Amino acid sequence: MSETINLDKARYPDLGDRRVVIAGGTGDVGEGVVRAWLKTGAHVIVPSRTEDKIERFRQVLSDIGKPENLSFVTGRYTGFEAARATAEQIIAEYGAVTDVVASIGGWWQGESLWEITEDDWQRYFVDMSTAHVSTARAWVPHLPPHGSYQLILGGSAVEPVPGASIINMQQAALLMMRHVLSAELGDRTRVAAQVLGPVVTRARRRYEPDWVSNREVGLVTTGIAADPAATDKDYVSYDKTQMLETLQKLGVYPN
Repeated sequence: MSETINLDKARYPDLGDRRVVIAGGTGDVGEGVVRAWLKTGAHVIVPSRTEDKIERFRQVLSDIGKPENLSFVTGRYTGFEAARATAEQIIAEYGAVTDVVASIGGWWQGESLWEITEDDWQRYFVDMSTAHVSTARAWVPHLPPHGSYQLILGGSAVEPVPGASIINMQQAALLMMRHVLSAELGDRTRVAAQVLGPVVTRARRRYEPDWVSNREVGLVTTGIAADPAATDKDYVSYDKTQMLETLQKLGVYPN
């Protein structure tokens, strides 16, 4: 039997003195991260490529009205120069950022490794990896020691999935990026990652009871930000049982 997590019992930390950028915040998993951070009182900034995408996301959040602590910026993070420009724009307009959550990416499953196309390789490995590296490169130098840089990754980073070779390789590379960032930064900035199984979102109409939800993923990101000891770590939550353990370990859910 899977564990039950009632988010009405969640203990959202007070992060009212923080400003977070959520890259990929308008995505299905990113939505849960945005909602969680809004509950902490932090100033939440979501960059997106177009005004149309921002407007569609505002409609997704219509159930919570128009939070005063939510801002949007039209900008890209898919290349080194674009990500740098977006970071500078955000800092110039809103001030120093304390935390960044990178919820960037998507799923691909197709042919065997020896049958993949160059276009798929470019899109799902090169472009997605570049978006992550560009975001880290743009933001890490600006973050304070009490802040955090967080990656949202899938279990395909460590478990091979037949037919999803590109995603396996991409996620494994990004998990190593997290480790390298931690080793290079030392005490300068805290770096952590979540490694997840399938995630329940609005777009996912069919799911299993033991899958984690995007709002639980979001709650974890707030717990990591609030916990000074949450650094140089990978928080693995393939299912509800592991997610409950993670939430309790971070002190954002009762034991």
